[in-house]
Amino acid sequence: MTVRLLLNPGHEPAERIEQGANLPPALQSVHLNPGDLVIPSPVNAHDHGYGIRTLDFGAVDDALEVWIPGLRLRPRTDPYLEALVAFGRLARTGIGATMHCHNSLNADRLVDEARAVMRAAGDVGIRLALSCPLLDHDAWAYDGGPQRLQPFLREDDWHALSGTIPNYSSVDTQLAAVEAVAVANTNPLINVQYGPIGPQWCSNALLEAIAEASALHGRRIHMHLLESPRQRIWLDRRFPDGIVSYLDGIGFLSPRLAIAHGVQLRPDELELLAERGVQLVSNPSANLRLRSGIAPIASTSERGGPAFAIGLDGTGLDDDQDLWREMRLLYLLQGGHGLSRQLGACNLFDAAIKVGRQVINAAGAGDFTIIDYQALIADALFDDVDEAEILLNRMSARYAKGLVVADREIMRNGLLTRVDFDAALCELLAQARTDLPRLERQRPLVSALSAATRAYYASWPGSA
Repeated sequence: MTVRLLLNPGHEPAERIEQGANLPPALQSVHLNPGDLVIPSPVNAHDHGYGIRTLDFGAVDDALEVWIPGLRLRPRTDPYLEALVAFGRLARTGIGATMHCHNSLNADRLVDEARAVMRAAGDVGIRLALSCPLLDHDAWAYDGGPQRLQPFLREDDWHALSGTIPNYSSVDTQLAAVEAVAVANTNPLINVQYGPIGPQWCSNALLEAIAEASALHGRRIHMHLLESPRQRIWLDRRFPDGIVSYLDGIGFLSPRLAIAHGVQLRPDELELLAERGVQLVSNPSANLRLRSGIAPIASTSERGGPAFAIGLDGTGLDDDQDLWREMRLLYLLQGGHGLSRQLGACNLFDAAIKVGRQVINAAGAGDFTIIDYQALIADALFDDVDEAEILLNRMSARYAKGLVVADREIMRNGLLTRVDFDAALCELLAQARTDLPRLERQRPLVSALSAATRAYYASWPGSA
């Protein structure tokens, strides 16, 4: 029996080769079993590195803005351990590269936390793009910040919550912190990027400074954009000519930029993004779970819109961080209603592999996932069905058995080779549980803040 080598999924069928013959150099020393399938490893092009997932600390899915206050219940844990578990969980699914949008809101802590995250990526052995968070508008409420929520809160709740309003560092201090992270990085598999959280949380001065710094240093930018209907409403108020036109006017749009979500983008905005070479990262599960909608990926592709990639955003369909299932969801959502599929297997795999690598600035990566293909097609009567179609309809993390990143075997027979994932997860959960008393005290306040947030946005015309 032979090994299948699927180097260009969706475009060409797999090449069947004898073991050891015509394998890429990175696979020469890797043990392959008869019937295995080898594929270039997809990229998780937008995520947040949740070792403790949001449902684990009680942040139940809701409309995006109502859900965000629940993130206050994230337990206090070691950032290294949190990242190690997140990256290890991903690598065990056969995915060896990710965009990590770090969650710290404190520039004073960013460098130390980033060092811990980068060390975790190095220990697991994955490729990492590290999007360093930048913001100077409060995340409580668009169009005015915390004071907008005060009328919807009881006086004692407002008093308790008002003391937690953060003070944001200056634009110069935040940009300097990103450069300090870049200087601290010694791992060639890690790429440091600017990470403005989203235009609704950034001043014009900050956005303009990021555009200037990106052009000066050639550093990529990774940003959330137009995820929810409320963001569309408020950004249209703030930028009457459109947020995308504004970003273009300040030189923000370029091939160095990737935007996540883009659910609320208009056709003219998509065309402009495509003209500027911007990449769009689609996160279908997150957008469905947080009721933001479905991104216009298929219609965009038909009109020559921006190249797209795929990301988990920490909230996969089954909450299992399985990018293979995420690819399937996108494939089904964007298939259209006609006799011919709007988005084909070639589009999905190009997004997950080629565009994903562009987003993390690793276009030349030679990483591979080894799949137990015999198990995947155990019930098949024919073994010549297009492998890409089989993967998009049946593949899940449990069939991923090996992972090679930068010529290093970081998973073999379903087990990570460089870290003890189970021990790390056990330690992380123990840390989280020691923080339970504080979380129990915080839960009523967080519930009140979520309720106030819902009431505030429900008062917007066309928002309820």
